[in-house]
Amino acid sequence: MSDYGELLDENTIRFERLLPGPIERVWDYLVDSDKRRKWLCAGDIGAGDGAHVDMLFRNHTLSNAEDISKPEKYKDMPDEVSFTGTVTRWDPPNVVSHTWDFFEESSEVTYELEAVGDKVRLVLTHRRLESSDTVLSVSGGWHTHLDILVDILEGREPKAFWKTHQAFEAEYVERLGR
Repeated sequence: MSDYGELLDENTIRFERLLPGPIERVWDYLVDSDKRRKWLCAGDIGAGDGAHVDMLFRNHTLSNAEDISKPEKYKDMPDEVSFTGTVTRWDPPNVVSHTWDFFEESSEVTYELEAVGDKVRLVLTHRRLESSDTVLSVSGGWHTHLDILVDILEGREPKAFWKTHQAFEAEYVERLGR
């Protein structure tokens, strides 16, 4: 299993990670705002199909490690970015899927969990990405966020967000040939 995202089609990226369990613990890190803010974003995910999703990103707070400033590409992005979505599939503790309504773009993220002994396989699929640039940004972002989740679940200090993201985004340019 590779930590790198796999491009399923021109608008869909898929990641797979094996995480320390149990599955209920990992589920909580996907849907509980206080736990999710440590690796991705704060905000409530309502229980059930059709429920409301709030996402508040504060990437600069995700690590205590010395970080570089935001890359030039993201310099105009505010330190706090919020947007909403709608739950499209709710099957605890195995699947949660929701729209990702970011400005003019609407995509969909699915988190699938499967117990594998004392580990948990997470398959994350982000669909309906609107452009090549979005695919690259999202690929570097998810890779970085998932690495932070692994660090947290394994009790390690998370890596510096922007420094790590910038490196992974550059790698995805090479890997995906975009």
